[in-house]
Amino acid sequence: MLDLAITALQEGGAADIDTAKNTGALIGAGIGAGLAAIGAGIGIGGIGSGATQGIARQPEAAGEIRGLAILLAGLVEGAALFAILLAALFKFI
Repeated sequence: MLDLAITALQEGGAADIDTAKNTGALIGAGIGAGLAAIGAGIGIGGIGSGATQGIARQPEAAGEIRGLAILLAGLVEGAALFAILLAALFKFI
């Protein structure tokens, strides 16, 4: 796909340039969505790990820790969803 973009830019055709711009946008959107998903996975993994360790150290605070972990996981997922939608927006611009 990258070869098509380079060829289109070298030939200078208007339709080919539009295809090349679209190809770059799709590559960027894919990379952005992938990084957002990876970041969300790392973030939720850290939240789960911290919550598990906190509950193991203080079992009497399990309810409060669980509630905060769920809240934080929701915030991380919301940020990741926003980033993925923003990356997908590049496809349509």
